[in-house]
Amino acid sequence: MSEHAILQCRNLQKRFTEGGMNVEVLSHINFTVAAGERVAIVGSSGQGKSTLLHLLGGLDSASGGEVLVMGEDMMQLSERQRSRLRNSTLGFIYQFHHLLAEFTALENVAMPLLIRGVSPVSASESAAELLDKVGLNHRCHHKPGEMSGGERQRAAVARALVTEPKCVLADEPTGNLDRKNADHIYNLMLELNQALNTSFVVVTHEISLAQRMDRILVLDDGELKAQ
Repeated sequence: MSEHAILQCRNLQKRFTEGGMNVEVLSHINFTVAAGERVAIVGSSGQGKSTLLHLLGGLDSASGGEVLVMGEDMMQLSERQRSRLRNSTLGFIYQFHHLLAEFTALENVAMPLLIRGVSPVSASESAAELLDKVGLNHRCHHKPGEMSGGERQRAAVARALVTEPKCVLADEPTGNLDRKNADHIYNLMLELNQALNTSFVVVTHEISLAQRMDRILVLDDGELKAQ
């Protein structure tokens, strides 16, 4: 693995069995994400973009090949080891915020740190700092149902970044937002990328976001190609 690589795929493959037939969704995927690099993955619906992101995050198992995160092969780790590596290295942002409805914004953002074993006081302090950075210091004690869609998504970005991950995997992070809120999330991700040197791998249909990344990769017919 490259000295500065955060994430790397080698000959990654994914097949599903459907109607007694093997359907190959991803075929021989090879690419590397460097520290601080921003990579967009685009492609038409049904090409396997979300599947690829799940494999990169160790949320699904590959049919073949390797996914290296900080030099460790996700496919060779136990589920407990995968969880530990995810929590220490990766952040996730989804199209739908996936905040826990019964917890406040502060509690949601602090959750990854609590899972890591950070003390409740320190976790709350870090969560409050991130919520302030995303412009939500006035919403710390509000639950998701009391927040707008844009506010919920900003809280989700804060949650993804609170552990200061080496890489954030984002699946259509603005796909459920209006243009104003989408632009805010775009700018926020780019600012935090520069401030923390966090790598981003972003699956998106939004060409305007993709064009602001360092590289655009196109997933087409199971193969990943540079645009």
